[in-house]
Amino acid sequence: MIRRYLLVLYIFIFVISLPACTSKSFENTDTLKSSIKKQLQEVKGDFAIAFKNLSDTTQVLYINEREKFHAASTMKTPVMIELFKQAEIGRFSLGDSILVKNEFRSIVDSSRYKMDISEDSEGELYDLIGSKRTIRQLITDMITMSSNLATNILIEKVGAHNVTQTMRSYGADSIKVLRGVEDIKAYERGLSNRTTAIDEAIIYEQLGRGKAVNKEASNEMIEILKKQHFNKMIPAQLPNEVEVAHKTGWITGVNHDVGLITLSNGEKYVLVLLSKNAPNREEVLTTFANISANIYEFVTN
Repeated sequence: MIRRYLLVLYIFIFVISLPACTSKSFENTDTLKSSIKKQLQEVKGDFAIAFKNLSDTTQVLYINEREKFHAASTMKTPVMIELFKQAEIGRFSLGDSILVKNEFRSIVDSSRYKMDISEDSEGELYDLIGSKRTIRQLITDMITMSSNLATNILIEKVGAHNVTQTMRSYGADSIKVLRGVEDIKAYERGLSNRTTAIDEAIIYEQLGRGKAVNKEASNEMIEILKKQHFNKMIPAQLPNEVEVAHKTGWITGVNHDVGLITLSNGEKYVLVLLSKNAPNREEVLTTFANISANIYEFVTN
């Protein structure tokens, strides 16, 4: 009897200790949205969310999807797409070598400026200044390690205006890529790259459906995005078998993660997590990881 009692007590304690917010509580996107809003209300800052199930387009969720945010490093995905596009039309090959340099011109007055290695998330490329690296290698540096130096070299190669125009052709009507990184004069005049959650969702849907340039290019770009080194938001609480092709971005008070998630059964969905005016980075990372887990549970159940 004592053993039976202890077993029943153990099961009872185990059950009540389970997280209250499980996938079963999300009957539809309305209940999911309500739960996400409550989580965001507990964190200081402004947020935007976009979720779209590419395998079941009735499953869509938007929160502040047209609110404008500093793009931070999420703009590096559009830059990558433009590079693949220009390579496709024959302007260059992704295997071509390009000089690694650290001198760029401000969009304000064409004055010269240099990147600061202490402000970059990747430092090894600075050791290669003066030598050459292929465009494909620089793309990998820009996406997987979020190299600002690689980004500026590549934006100069394709032209920021061309990046924006390609995004417009995809239906992303608010995103704007104006300049490279650390153009302080431009920043002081309010000339910064911007984005919205709805535009990011459109861009990643293009990738997920094989329509970013073409299917072959989309697949190659997805493979690069899967090698992302910064994984504390969208992938943090997802099972290992789930594939996440994503790009993060952060500056002071800003933390973003945008991705294409592919399940083991081949189903795909897009998730966009944007924040601004959020002083506690760790709180944002944890909350975004929780929201990503909630959406995964909703999709898989």
